Amino acid sequence: MLDFLRIMLNARFGSDEERGASAVEYGLLVAGIAAVIVIIVIALGGTITDAFQSTCDSIADAQTANATC
Repeated sequence: MLDFLRIMLNARFGSDEERGASAVEYGLLVAGIAAVIVIIVIALGGTITDAFQSTCDSIADAQTANATC
């Protein structure tokens, strides 16, 4: 009878091993997404910086000759 209850509870709530495995899987997923974001930022960082600098220079030139970014 106790074995039956143990099996039913385990089927209903899962085991601790499954919860731990799920946590590890989610952790790996988050780490993978973070790695992709870092790679994209590194790859596009110079382009984005140049675009912002160009925009800032254009605004500064339009306002006054002495404006700085």
